[in-house]
Amino acid sequence: MPSPLFADRPAPQPPEPGSVDALITQTRRLRGDVDAVRRDASAEADDDDILRRWQRALCDLAVHQLDDLGAHLDQLRAGRPDLTDDPQGTVPAQGRGVGPPAPRPAPLTGRVGSAEWNLLTDEVTWSDELYEIFGRPQEAGPLSLDELPSLLFPEDQALLTAMVTACLIDGRPIDGEFRVLTAQGRVRTLHMMGEPVLDTGGCTASMWAVLRDVSTLRRSERVLRDTRDSVHRRQHLVQTEQRLVAELQQAVLPTRGGALELSRSGAAALDVAARHLGGASAPMARGDWYDALDLPGGDTLMTVGDLTGQGVAAASNLAMLLGALRGMAVAGIEPGALLGHLNQLLETSRQPALGSALCARYRPDTATLVWAQAANPAPLLFRDGTGRALTPPDGVLLGATTGAAYEQADLHLLPGDVLVLHTDGEGRAGTEARRNHLLALAPLLTRARTARECAETIVARLGGTEDTDDACVMVARSRGPEDRVDS
Repeated sequence: MPSPLFADRPAPQPPEPGSVDALITQTRRLRGDVDAVRRDASAEADDDDILRRWQRALCDLAVHQLDDLGAHLDQLRAGRPDLTDDPQGTVPAQGRGVGPPAPRPAPLTGRVGSAEWNLLTDEVTWSDELYEIFGRPQEAGPLSLDELPSLLFPEDQALLTAMVTACLIDGRPIDGEFRVLTAQGRVRTLHMMGEPVLDTGGCTASMWAVLRDVSTLRRSERVLRDTRDSVHRRQHLVQTEQRLVAELQQAVLPTRGGALELSRSGAAALDVAARHLGGASAPMARGDWYDALDLPGGDTLMTVGDLTGQGVAAASNLAMLLGALRGMAVAGIEPGALLGHLNQLLETSRQPALGSALCARYRPDTATLVWAQAANPAPLLFRDGTGRALTPPDGVLLGATTGAAYEQADLHLLPGDVLVLHTDGEGRAGTEARRNHLLALAPLLTRARTARECAETIVARLGGTEDTDDACVMVARSRGPEDRVDS
């Protein structure tokens, strides 16, 4: 095939062999590095992990592109293969030499082919690779420019016609992609690049083109695009769910910002403050909860707990549980019976869940705390500079068994007593260690003048650690007549 040059453009000089060899070496080294990353991504990939699938698809695409680059550099090093021994191009293709073709490097056989359409002689010349790309036997001969669109998808035929017309009439280069259906029924995507070849008078004598099979490359790009879209959809769903959970929690939980404070005046009244120990954690990560409520008649409800699950389902279960808990407490139901009703509610819910809880009712007229627990750590009592854990009454996990009964215990509080209710957080195995950490704060907690000061001390010493990230604490301090109300 003659060199496809415009009459007014000088011929490019061939590259130095050494520089091409260096590029080939660099490409192969880079390909090996990317392939190693791809193997690592494939080994770690989980079919349910959309982000991992996107990373794997990105590596596959990079490897395909480096393979293509390596193949082009190999062809560049070998030089442009001649399709004919006749420099004038006047001998018909089927009448050329009978000798075997010269061997040529073909690292990606059938991926790149070339063609020339001579407008003066109507001769068409295809390379062997182009026959393979189209799945066409060489004895059938090449296709003319009029016949070529018949192999294309109907919606792509107009594009090829426009590119060829612009090349032949206006002298514009060809650069576009289209899909073809081979004789074997395979769909391939081809990238076509070419230019008109002008005679000495500046008229178009022929058109040459290089066609590259980019089917694998485009498939890899589609996989990458699909996985990227899946990642974006998953992120959007997660963000939407987080927003819904945050709105539910703000509507149901007693306060914003992870803090609760409740204070009543009068002798033997309780000063209450609560905090999440992992205050910066996202709403989706919080299964632990707390609540406090002034009840009719002067009593105070205090409760902490933990509910299994995540997302909107867990938040809706929490809303249901807290609504029922408050309603039953206002109705005067005692803590033990109240937990029994909550157990039945979770067990029969459309979205079953398990939960731990501690429910306490404080009566200021007798300075008595009545409490029950469902697989929750017992309260810690701090008095006279020391602390101890209360002996828990019997109680099983909420939602775990039918007809469970929950025993109650009573505690008489003295002025200045500090009571700490807390949940397990994420690290169940560290319950005893966290209890010991809290008990070690006894000198500080018994010297504190308010429940707020106690809660802030606990958060400062224990908040944000790995084993308390999802835990919460509620501090109740029994005030005497000499204590002021800290608003």
